[in-house]
Amino acid sequence: MKLFISGYGKMGRMIEKIILSKGVEYAGWTEAVTETDPALAKECVCIDFTTPAAIRENYKFLAENFKAVVIGTTGWADIKDEVIAYFEKCGTPMIWASNFSIGVNVFFAVTDYISRMLGDAGGYSPYMVEMHHCHKLDAPSGTARSLADIVDANMGVSTDIQSVRCGEIPGIHTIGFEGLNDRITLSHEAFSREGFAAGAVEAALRTEGLEGVCEFRDILLSSRACRGI
Repeated sequence: MKLFISGYGKMGRMIEKIILSKGVEYAGWTEAVTETDPALAKECVCIDFTTPAAIRENYKFLAENFKAVVIGTTGWADIKDEVIAYFEKCGTPMIWASNFSIGVNVFFAVTDYISRMLGDAGGYSPYMVEMHHCHKLDAPSGTARSLADIVDANMGVSTDIQSVRCGEIPGIHTIGFEGLNDRITLSHEAFSREGFAAGAVEAALRTEGLEGVCEFRDILLSSRACRGI
Protein backbone atom coordinates (compact mmCIF):
# COMPACT_ATOMS: atom_id res chain seq x y z
CA MET A 1 0.00 0.00 0.00
CA LYS A 2 1.21 3.47 -0.91
CA LEU A 3 0.01 6.54 0.97
CA PHE A 4 -0.25 9.99 -0.60
CA ILE A 5 -1.13 13.33 1.03
CA SER A 6 -3.31 16.07 -0.42
CA GLY A 7 -2.69 19.27 1.53
CA TYR A 8 0.68 19.97 3.13
CA GLY A 9 -0.19 22.34 5.96
CA LYS A 10 0.36 21.56 9.63
CA MET A 11 -1.84 18.47 9.47
CA GLY A 12 -0.24 17.25 6.26
CA ARG A 13 3.23 17.51 7.75
CA MET A 14 2.12 15.68 10.90
CA ILE A 15 0.58 12.90 8.80
CA GLU A 16 3.81 12.61 6.82
CA LYS A 17 5.77 12.22 10.07
CA ILE A 18 3.50 9.39 11.22
CA ILE A 19 3.59 7.61 7.85
CA LEU A 20 7.39 7.65 7.89
CA SER A 21 7.50 6.43 11.50
CA LYS A 22 5.34 3.42 10.60
CA GLY A 23 7.51 2.43 7.66
CA VAL A 24 4.55 2.50 5.26
CA GLU A 25 5.38 3.17 1.62
CA TYR A 26 5.02 6.91 1.05
CA ALA A 27 4.39 8.37 -2.40
CA GLY A 28 4.64 12.06 -1.46
CA TRP A 29 2.33 15.04 -1.17
CA THR A 30 0.76 17.79 -3.21
CA GLU A 31 -1.05 21.09 -2.76
CA ALA A 32 -2.75 20.67 -6.16
CA VAL A 33 -4.18 17.15 -6.19
CA THR A 34 -5.78 17.49 -9.63
CA GLU A 35 -2.27 17.71 -11.09
CA THR A 36 -1.37 14.25 -9.75
CA ASP A 37 -0.35 11.70 -12.39
CA PRO A 38 -3.33 9.30 -12.69
CA ALA A 39 -0.93 6.36 -13.03
CA LEU A 40 0.48 7.20 -9.59
CA ALA A 41 -2.93 7.96 -8.10
CA LYS A 42 -4.36 4.54 -8.93
CA GLU A 43 -1.62 2.93 -6.80
CA CYS A 44 -2.20 5.20 -3.79
CA VAL A 45 -4.53 5.83 -0.90
CA CYS A 46 -4.93 9.60 -0.66
CA ILE A 47 -5.30 11.30 2.72
CA ASP A 48 -6.97 14.67 2.16
CA PHE A 49 -6.58 17.51 4.67
CA THR A 50 -7.14 20.60 2.54
CA THR A 51 -9.88 23.24 2.78
CA PRO A 52 -13.67 23.24 2.39
CA ALA A 53 -13.32 25.00 -0.98
CA ALA A 54 -10.66 22.56 -2.19
CA ILE A 55 -12.64 19.43 -1.35
CA ARG A 56 -15.62 20.82 -3.28
CA GLU A 57 -13.41 21.29 -6.33
CA ASN A 58 -11.40 18.09 -5.99
CA TYR A 59 -13.67 15.29 -4.76
CA LYS A 60 -14.54 14.09 -8.27
CA PHE A 61 -10.86 13.82 -9.20
CA LEU A 62 -10.16 11.96 -5.95
CA ALA A 63 -12.98 9.49 -6.57
CA GLU A 64 -12.08 8.95 -10.23
CA ASN A 65 -8.34 8.43 -9.84
CA PHE A 66 -7.17 7.15 -6.44
CA LYS A 67 -7.20 3.58 -5.19
CA ALA A 68 -8.97 4.77 -2.03
CA VAL A 69 -9.42 8.06 -0.19
CA VAL A 70 -9.48 9.26 3.42
CA ILE A 71 -11.11 12.68 3.87
CA GLY A 72 -10.27 14.60 7.03
CA THR A 73 -11.22 17.98 5.59
CA THR A 74 -14.36 19.46 7.17
CA GLY A 75 -16.81 22.13 6.06
CA TRP A 76 -18.57 20.15 3.29
CA ALA A 77 -21.48 18.66 5.24
CA ASP A 78 -23.99 20.36 2.95
CA ILE A 79 -22.78 18.27 -0.02
CA LYS A 80 -22.02 15.08 1.92
CA ASP A 81 -24.70 13.01 0.18
CA GLU A 82 -23.46 14.19 -3.22
CA VAL A 83 -19.84 13.31 -2.39
CA ILE A 84 -20.73 9.88 -1.00
CA ALA A 85 -22.88 9.09 -4.01
CA TYR A 86 -20.06 10.01 -6.39
CA PHE A 87 -17.53 7.78 -4.61
CA GLU A 88 -20.04 4.95 -4.71
CA LYS A 89 -20.67 5.55 -8.40
CA CYS A 90 -16.92 5.38 -9.09
CA GLY A 91 -16.48 2.27 -6.95
CA THR A 92 -13.76 3.99 -4.90
CA PRO A 93 -13.53 3.13 -1.19
CA MET A 94 -13.63 6.20 1.04
CA ILE A 95 -13.43 6.77 4.79
CA TRP A 96 -14.45 10.16 6.13
CA ALA A 97 -14.72 11.75 9.55
CA SER A 98 -15.27 15.14 11.08
CA ASN A 99 -12.50 14.12 13.48
CA PHE A 100 -10.07 11.19 13.23
CA SER A 101 -8.97 11.28 16.87
CA ILE A 102 -9.68 7.94 18.52
CA GLY A 103 -10.53 9.79 21.75
CA VAL A 104 -13.09 11.96 19.95
CA ASN A 105 -14.71 8.89 18.42
CA VAL A 106 -15.09 7.45 21.93
CA PHE A 107 -16.54 10.86 22.89
CA PHE A 108 -19.10 10.45 20.09
CA ALA A 109 -20.14 7.09 21.57
CA VAL A 110 -20.42 8.46 25.12
CA THR A 111 -22.45 11.43 23.88
CA ASP A 112 -24.78 9.07 22.02
CA TYR A 113 -25.35 6.96 25.14
CA ILE A 114 -25.98 9.85 27.53
CA SER A 115 -28.16 11.88 25.17
CA ARG A 116 -30.32 8.80 24.52
CA MET A 117 -30.86 8.36 28.26
CA LEU A 118 -31.64 12.04 28.81
CA GLY A 119 -33.89 12.14 25.77
CA ASP A 120 -35.92 9.30 27.26
CA ALA A 121 -35.95 10.91 30.72
CA GLY A 122 -36.92 14.38 29.48
CA GLY A 123 -36.37 17.71 31.23
CA TYR A 124 -32.85 18.45 29.94
CA SER A 125 -31.65 21.02 27.40
CA PRO A 126 -28.29 20.63 25.61
CA TYR A 127 -25.71 23.25 24.67
CA MET A 128 -22.20 23.12 23.23
CA VAL A 129 -19.06 25.25 23.21
CA GLU A 130 -16.24 24.44 20.78
CA MET A 131 -12.84 26.17 20.78
CA HIS A 132 -10.18 26.06 18.06
CA HIS A 133 -7.15 27.92 16.78
CA CYS A 134 -7.61 31.18 14.91
CA HIS A 135 -6.65 29.58 11.57
CA LYS A 136 -9.63 27.22 11.43
CA LEU A 137 -11.87 28.14 8.52
CA ASP A 138 -15.19 26.53 9.44
CA ALA A 139 -17.40 27.36 12.41
CA PRO A 140 -18.96 25.46 14.03
CA SER A 141 -16.36 22.75 13.63
CA GLY A 142 -17.18 19.52 11.84
CA THR A 143 -16.79 17.69 15.15
CA ALA A 144 -19.29 20.02 16.82
CA ARG A 145 -21.77 19.45 14.01
CA SER A 146 -21.36 15.68 14.34
CA LEU A 147 -21.92 15.87 18.10
CA ALA A 148 -24.96 18.09 17.62
CA ASP A 149 -26.41 15.66 15.06
CA ILE A 150 -26.14 12.86 17.65
CA VAL A 151 -27.72 14.90 20.44
CA ASP A 152 -30.47 16.36 18.27
CA ALA A 153 -31.50 12.96 16.92
CA ASN A 154 -31.66 11.47 20.41
CA MET A 155 -33.35 14.38 22.18
CA GLY A 156 -35.50 15.92 19.45
CA VAL A 157 -33.93 19.36 19.86
CA SER A 158 -31.66 21.80 18.05
CA THR A 159 -28.46 22.15 20.07
CA ASP A 160 -27.09 25.67 20.48
CA ILE A 161 -23.39 25.74 19.47
CA GLN A 162 -21.03 28.54 20.41
CA SER A 163 -17.69 28.75 18.53
CA VAL A 164 -14.48 30.35 19.78
CA ARG A 165 -11.45 30.96 17.54
CA CYS A 166 -8.34 32.02 19.43
CA GLY A 167 -4.59 31.45 19.44
CA GLU A 168 -3.37 27.93 18.68
CA ILE A 169 -5.97 25.81 20.50
CA PRO A 170 -5.91 22.33 18.87
CA GLY A 171 -9.54 21.67 19.80
CA ILE A 172 -11.84 21.64 22.84
CA HIS A 173 -15.46 20.45 22.70
CA THR A 174 -17.75 20.75 25.70
CA ILE A 175 -21.36 19.56 25.83
CA GLY A 176 -23.70 20.50 28.67
CA PHE A 177 -27.09 19.04 29.53
CA GLU A 178 -28.98 21.50 31.72
CA GLY A 179 -31.76 20.18 33.91
CA LEU A 180 -33.97 21.78 36.56
CA ASN A 181 -31.97 20.25 39.41
CA ASP A 182 -28.56 19.45 37.95
CA ARG A 183 -26.18 19.71 35.01
CA ILE A 184 -24.14 17.06 33.20
CA THR A 185 -21.01 18.23 31.39
CA LEU A 186 -18.90 16.24 28.94
CA SER A 187 -15.63 17.56 27.52
CA HIS A 188 -12.86 16.45 25.19
CA GLU A 189 -9.62 18.38 24.81
CA ALA A 190 -6.99 17.65 22.19
CA PHE A 191 -3.42 18.40 23.25
CA SER A 192 -2.02 18.46 19.73
CA ARG A 193 -2.86 17.58 16.12
CA GLU A 194 -0.98 14.29 16.40
CA GLY A 195 -4.06 12.35 17.51
CA PHE A 196 -5.98 13.49 14.42
CA ALA A 197 -3.07 12.57 12.15
CA ALA A 198 -2.56 9.14 13.73
CA GLY A 199 -6.24 8.31 13.28
CA ALA A 200 -6.18 9.40 9.63
CA VAL A 201 -3.20 7.14 8.90
CA GLU A 202 -4.95 4.27 10.69
CA ALA A 203 -8.01 4.88 8.51
CA ALA A 204 -5.86 4.80 5.37
CA LEU A 205 -4.41 1.44 6.41
CA ARG A 206 -7.94 0.11 6.95
CA THR A 207 -8.98 0.84 3.37
CA GLU A 208 -7.23 -2.39 2.33
CA GLY A 209 -10.03 -4.67 1.18
CA LEU A 210 -12.68 -2.07 1.98
CA GLU A 211 -15.75 -1.63 -0.19
CA GLY A 212 -18.04 1.38 -0.09
CA VAL A 213 -18.05 4.56 1.95
CA CYS A 214 -17.64 4.48 5.72
CA GLU A 215 -17.51 6.95 8.56
CA PHE A 216 -14.42 6.28 10.70
CA ARG A 217 -16.36 5.95 13.95
CA ASP A 218 -18.43 3.11 12.46
CA ILE A 219 -15.25 1.22 11.58
CA LEU A 220 -13.63 1.95 14.92
CA LEU A 221 -16.46 1.57 17.40
CA SER A 222 -19.16 -0.66 15.97
CA SER A 223 -19.83 -3.69 13.84
CA ARG A 224 -22.24 -1.86 11.56
CA ALA A 225 -21.46 -2.57 7.92
CA CYS A 226 -20.18 0.12 5.60
CA ARG A 227 -22.45 1.42 2.93
CA GLY A 228 -22.01 -0.99 0.06
CA ILE A 229 -21.22 0.02 -3.50
